[in-house]
Amino acid sequence: MKELIIAFGLFLFIEGILYAIFPAKMKSMLKKLELISDGQLRIGGLIFMIIGFVIIYFKMN
Repeated sequence: MKELIIAFGLFLFIEGILYAIFPAKMKSMLKKLELISDGQLRIGGLIFMIIGFVIIYFKMN
């Protein structure tokens, strides 16, 4: 559980630093996100989810 909290904190830190350093670029990126179809976002999310799972699986073994 401790590692999960650390991982979530690291995620928030990285996300926050991107908004702090590149606020205009992040706004632009979020506007472009509306142009991507739901299907493409879903597939991208699934790919990242699988990659994350594989990394976690191999680090646990």
